[in-house]
Amino acid sequence: MARLAMARVRAADLDPGPLLCKAGLSLSQLQDRDARMDAASQIAFLNLVADALPEELLGFHLAEAFDLREAGLLYFVLASSATLGEALARAERYSTITNEGVRLQCREDSDLRLGYSNVGVARHTDRHQVEFWARTLVRICQTLTDTNIKPIQVTFAHPRCGASDQLDAFFGCEVAFASEHDDVAFARGASQLPLVNADPYLNELLVRSCEEVLSRQARSASSIRVSVENALAPLLPHGRIHVGEVARALGMSKRTLARRLAAEDLTFLAVLEDMRKELARHYLADASLSISRIAWLLGYQEVSGFTHAFRRWTGQAPTQRRAEILSRRDKDSYASMS
Repeated sequence: MARLAMARVRAADLDPGPLLCKAGLSLSQLQDRDARMDAASQIAFLNLVADALPEELLGFHLAEAFDLREAGLLYFVLASSATLGEALARAERYSTITNEGVRLQCREDSDLRLGYSNVGVARHTDRHQVEFWARTLVRICQTLTDTNIKPIQVTFAHPRCGASDQLDAFFGCEVAFASEHDDVAFARGASQLPLVNADPYLNELLVRSCEEVLSRQARSASSIRVSVENALAPLLPHGRIHVGEVARALGMSKRTLARRLAAEDLTFLAVLEDMRKELARHYLADASLSISRIAWLLGYQEVSGFTHAFRRWTGQAPTQRRAEILSRRDKDSYASMS
């Protein structure tokens, strides 16, 4: 994703240096195809590139036409599987080989559902990576089965933006935004679709290689702050921002959660406020989101509550900050065309 984004930056004749520096990446990392990048840095880079271009659906567009074989070992173990259901089960187990910041979950009940969640990185600022994954997963399913299979349901935890109708058109269904989960679901019978390049002997070898890679991967524990942020993200728009609700989502008591936060010099309210401030900045940059909609997405029952909090954070009203952001963007666009 980062390398594809870099190609967009160069095509737009922009200097990638400041963007890479701000994201904590180097040009040598992007030029070395064997180099691995920190997942949080990649997310930050995608956000910076999207703002600089600007491109609301950067991740979705990056997934449009790249060669799926660039995913390497993961793609080939999927492609050599016998059925789509088996391939998606392999994707669940081995997705961290390609990206340690995303975990896939394959479930089959009334439908075939592939969910994905962030691991060790905050979800609430991650629109572009998630939309990249969703489109890539559908492309993989279509390519492996040599069909035009479409999902019956797609859900995202982040809000809809002004250009999101393009996602509805690609997926063939109305995408649900501001949901509690990130999911792509296919009709139940999809799991039995045969794959055009199935090869049981090759698959056995590749599975063995994947298991060896998994055994070597270092497992780093994520901070409790990131876990709290990721538990809060789907709860905010629904007003369920109580410490007890978050503790239950994390499988611990309120006392244990408070103790773990204190170990990182944090409190639940401090994490919540920092998260709201960061999200408010992102949402105000999206002209398609009304101030009342932003207030709802941040878990405020009244616009006045959001306005009061934003003034406390920045000394400005949300409308004033939005006008500044949009004015600066217009000037940057004009300068880039001059």
